[in-house]
Amino acid sequence: MTDSLEKRDDASSATNFNDAMGVGNGSLAGTRHAALDSIQLALNGVDHTARPTWKLNETIEFYRDILGLPLVHAISARGWGPPGHHDFLHFFFDAGKGATIAFFYYIGSKQPARYVPEEHHFYFATHTAWAVDTEQQLIQWKETLEARGIKISPYTKHEILESIYFTDPNGYPVEITRRLRETELIDEVDARLTIQAAMEVETECREAGDLMPDIDMVWRRKAKLVDAYKGAA
Repeated sequence: MTDSLEKRDDASSATNFNDAMGVGNGSLAGTRHAALDSIQLALNGVDHTARPTWKLNETIEFYRDILGLPLVHAISARGWGPPGHHDFLHFFFDAGKGATIAFFYYIGSKQPARYVPEEHHFYFATHTAWAVDTEQQLIQWKETLEARGIKISPYTKHEILESIYFTDPNGYPVEITRRLRETELIDEVDARLTIQAAMEVETECREAGDLMPDIDMVWRRKAKLVDAYKGAA
């Protein structure tokens, strides 16, 4: 470890947006795998999620007054870093266990068309699932928010989770979920074989100039990997 508190560069000194935010080019050429340097990096849960909003009043009303999440922190600042950065508010709602749901409100900006929410599964794939501990708590969230006038999805069970979904005034999807069970070693093995099969199929399809046609192709490849795994066990 070579950086120190005294010597570390501050992001505001960056001369362009990509340097300020660590934006790469998407290529993995020249990168190194973790197994090569024996350093095990680790995360310790979520600190905050953040999205832009162009509906300051509605966002505050929804999260603080309807959901009832305490507003616990707010940053007000001038634009920083490269030119063009708006002055902004950055505010945080308590989401439990030290995590927060945060928003940026860029003063004097209008919402670009590319940030207008879409009714499409591509758009809804970007979301955060906020945890509750019990089935009773999940039911309480659904029934309470419905009574407060919020449209809530039916319950959805997907393997180890059960969830409900709704959207905030910005159109951002919100998921509330509970664990149906904890993951075990067999889940890790299953994940490894599933993703290995999918990566192999993707590579072959790319080399052929095709898109992956369907999930069946992955399942057939995974079946072979499962047989090999069981044979080696």
